[in-house]
Amino acid sequence: MMWKKDSQYKPKTSWQPVSQWYSRLVDEEGHYYHQHVVLPNLLRMMKLLPGQNLLDLACGQGILSRSIPQEISYLGIDIAPSLIEEAKKVNTNATHRFWVGDITRPIKMSEKYDWAVIILALQNIASPYKVFLQTKQYLKPAGKLVIVLNHPCFRIPQKSDWGYDAKKNLQYRRMDQYLTKAEIAIKVSPSKEKSVATVSYHYPLSAYVEMLHDNGFMVETMEEWISDKKSTGPMAEVEDRARAEFPLFLTIVARCCL
Repeated sequence: MMWKKDSQYKPKTSWQPVSQWYSRLVDEEGHYYHQHVVLPNLLRMMKLLPGQNLLDLACGQGILSRSIPQEISYLGIDIAPSLIEEAKKVNTNATHRFWVGDITRPIKMSEKYDWAVIILALQNIASPYKVFLQTKQYLKPAGKLVIVLNHPCFRIPQKSDWGYDAKKNLQYRRMDQYLTKAEIAIKVSPSKEKSVATVSYHYPLSAYVEMLHDNGFMVETMEEWISDKKSTGPMAEVEDRARAEFPLFLTIVARCCL
């Protein structure tokens, strides 16, 4: 229960101020990793069946909604009104809906869901504990929650980086911090002194598992996804080898047990 105290956290930023930047970054179909890594692997893992429904938490512009089968009922929720407006503009499926809402607080639902997903958004929310607490209320018995994270073991903003060992001719991942919880300000335009910023929250992997357990979820499986990019130039072999060893993303599938 050591991470329950983090349920008292209050967010210091919203994605509303950075929504225009985020929309340009991911476009209608998602950025490169959405298209080549995240969405293909996510759909493979879920194996959505006709008649099932899906809840997309912190959905942004609803990128996932454009990739799921037409017969799947879908609801996307995000706290930023401008992102929800963008999602509605590009949505062409009448069974897909989008709401403005804070997923750390209770949201009135008229139905229960087979699946809930949080794609590359949980690390921008101050209290994962609150998200899991609320999500449990929206799932059917044995419903599943799928979480896609920037890998918390290898990709911590401002606390991790690449290094090169010339003697071994190896690229390695340098980690300056892991077990300590961190709250990290991220500037949208680092070169500008008054850049709009959002916040990233780092938790170790054990914290996510504990918070899921304490809210009635059982972890069924995890996958680690690497980049499919290939380097060119004299360091290509070294970079490709490192890219294949250190995954970009961690995906957790947890089943509702209570």
